[in-house]
Amino acid sequence: MSKSRLKAGLTTLVIVPAHFENMKKQITALTLCAAAIVTFSIPAFAWDDVGHKITSYIAWQRLSPQARENVIRVLRAAPEDSHLSALYMQYGAEPEEVRKREFFEIAATWADIVRDRAFENRYKKYHHSNWHYDDFFWRQVEGKVAIVDAPDDGGQAVRRLEEFEKTIRSASESDREKAIATAWIMHLTGDLHQPLHTSARVTDVEPKGDQGGNLFLLTPQGTPREKQLNLHWFWDSIVVRNTPLKGETCDRDFVEGMARSIMKKHPYERLQSRIQLGRYESWKKESFDLAPTQVFSPDLKRFQEPSAQYRRNALRVAEQQLALAGYRLGETLNSVFSNAPAKPAR
Repeated sequence: MSKSRLKAGLTTLVIVPAHFENMKKQITALTLCAAAIVTFSIPAFAWDDVGHKITSYIAWQRLSPQARENVIRVLRAAPEDSHLSALYMQYGAEPEEVRKREFFEIAATWADIVRDRAFENRYKKYHHSNWHYDDFFWRQVEGKVAIVDAPDDGGQAVRRLEEFEKTIRSASESDREKAIATAWIMHLTGDLHQPLHTSARVTDVEPKGDQGGNLFLLTPQGTPREKQLNLHWFWDSIVVRNTPLKGETCDRDFVEGMARSIMKKHPYERLQSRIQLGRYESWKKESFDLAPTQVFSPDLKRFQEPSAQYRRNALRVAEQQLALAGYRLGETLNSVFSNAPAKPAR
C-alpha cells in the first residue's frame, strides 16, 4: 500500500442520495456553532472529528483529577509551531473545567488538523499519513479470511502507539515531546478502533488492497469523482449521520449527549475485561476481526447505498468501538498521569 494512502475526506464529497441530505445539514450546524473550527480547519477523517471527540469525552470521564491536571499541563507545553497549545485559547470564555475538557477533546483531532497544507511548515513537520492506520492485507477464500503479504507499507499505528507510550512514561523526556506523543496517542487510539484502519482487502479489483475501503465505492459505477462516496467515509461518519441534531445544538452539547448515550449503552463495567492496556497489537487484531464479518457483510454491495439494516448494524458496531477506545484511552492516560508530579503550566 502506498504511503500516500487516501483517507476519507481528502477529496470533496458531494452527497447524492436523498438519505444523506440530513448529514449535510448536521455537519453544517455543528460547524457553525463550534468556535474552534472557525480558526482551525478540521477535515473529516477516521473517525471524523466528532468521533474522536466522543472517544476523548469518554476518556475524560475515566481520568482522575490529578491525571486531568497533568495531561492538560503537558498538552499545553507543546511546541509553538505545532499549534496544539493554541487550541486551548479557543475556549477562553468557558468555565475552567469545561475549557479543559474541550481542549482535551479537540487535542484528539490535532493529528488530523495538521493535514492542512495551508500551514506548510506545520504540515511538513507534524503530518504523517501512514501513522493513522495499521493494516492486515487479506482475501476472502471460500468464505474464509486468508492473510496475505503486504505489497507495500501497511501503516504504522501500532508501532507509533508503542513508541509514544514509552515517551510519555519516560522521566527523561521533556513535556514538549510528551505533548506531541500524548496527542498522537489520543488520536491513534481512536483510529485503531475503526475497523477499516486495520483492513486492506485484496480482490481482483483491488490487487494491492482497497486502501481501507477507500476504493470500495457506494455510488453507482460511473459517478463523477467529485460525487463519489466510499466505504471508508461511510464508517468514519457513521455516528453523526445517524443522530439528528435538535434545534440549535452546538458541538459541545452534541458530543456530550452522544458520548453519554454511548456510555449508557456500553458501560465501563461491561467492557472492563477487554481493556488490555498497552496491548496495541491485540487491539488491532480485535478491530480487524470486525472487517470480514461486520464491514464486508454479505449484504454489502459495490456501487450501491448500504441497506437500512447494514446502517443500523454499522452504528451499533461503531458505538461500541468508540466506547472501548474511550475507556482504553482513559485508563492508559490514568496509568501515566495520575502519578505524575503536577507542575504549573507555562
